[in-house]
Amino acid sequence: MAAMLKKLLAVCAVALLTFGGGALAVDLRSDHPEEYVVQKGDTLWSIAGRFLREPWLWPEIWQANPQIENPHLIFPGDVISLAYLGGRPTLSVKKLSPQIRREASGAVGALPLADIEGFLKKPRVFGSKEELESLPYVLAVEENRLRAVGQQVAYLRGADFRPGEEYAVLRPTVRFAVHPQPNTRFPRLKRDPWTRAHGLEPQTSGIQWAYYAAIDNDFEVLGYEAVEIATGLVTREGDPATLLIQDGSLEVKKGDVIVPVDRRPFDLSFQPRPPRSVPADLRVLAHTNASRWGGKNDVVALSAGSREGIQNGHVFSIYRPGDRVADEVAHPQRIVSDRAGKKVQLPDEFVGHVMVFRTFEKVSYGLVMDGIRPVRLEDVLKAPVAQ
Repeated sequence: MAAMLKKLLAVCAVALLTFGGGALAVDLRSDHPEEYVVQKGDTLWSIAGRFLREPWLWPEIWQANPQIENPHLIFPGDVISLAYLGGRPTLSVKKLSPQIRREASGAVGALPLADIEGFLKKPRVFGSKEELESLPYVLAVEENRLRAVGQQVAYLRGADFRPGEEYAVLRPTVRFAVHPQPNTRFPRLKRDPWTRAHGLEPQTSGIQWAYYAAIDNDFEVLGYEAVEIATGLVTREGDPATLLIQDGSLEVKKGDVIVPVDRRPFDLSFQPRPPRSVPADLRVLAHTNASRWGGKNDVVALSAGSREGIQNGHVFSIYRPGDRVADEVAHPQRIVSDRAGKKVQLPDEFVGHVMVFRTFEKVSYGLVMDGIRPVRLEDVLKAPVAQ
């Protein structure tokens, strides 16, 4: 009888669940545990993957205990227990860690913090050229050097700086743009190098600049990426004001831009989940490792953001667009007699999954969670599916 009941519950585990007005099928892994003790280094994605074939459906089966403070949080040492309510599989915290241990360990996040920490605060995307041009900037560095490092001085203009204020030094890097019509003779996406020192014009010249200038009007600018390279403390007000550089990953130079330090630039209290809808022609816009290829645990930029409804935690499947190939096969059973030489669209091929962790108006950043092929620029994103 017990074995029959267990088999019945396993069948119910793939029943349709109603959530947010829609029905989603939750499929438990065949080798799922009944209980799991959360370990240091776990993420919501990895925990969900122990129970589900589709980790992004975690919110469908997670039952937070309302009697617990911050019931959506999970800590190392907690025991996740699988149960069934009305035939539906649910996960809940069966045993809580001691409070002192919870505070020391820190809550489990949706993604591995070590893989994305640098991208949570350092890249920023400004929506317009005017917004970027309006920022205060580095006029010069001490002793008229070309560059300055930690414990050296930079001189600032463009704001009412006060002694004791902390600022981040940013360097404009890339302009992202997209063509509204995917089937054109021009590239679908553009990633132009940009810099404040060059008047915010693309670093191109001659024929290449003329080419970009001719098609610029056909492209929509998605944003201007600027990367944090250092932080500093204002030591003297005035015009120019003086900034003591405290630390940084790169040397500060003339033309870099300045923004106040943001103590909470990101929020990791999100869960992996599917999007309600997928923006049309959503693409991999860039690889943050400056390569044309990416893979698991790499960060990629996507060609849509909050304007299109993308939120932190949204999971997408990545697909390699199928090629158009000529049908050159001679065969007596040809369906269309004149098909030789005609182009045939091959199907898109699954690449992997990506989860969004930082969103701007028209650009977002995601971490590649898994994959069976390298992620390429302009790969297409669709609703998540299991493979």
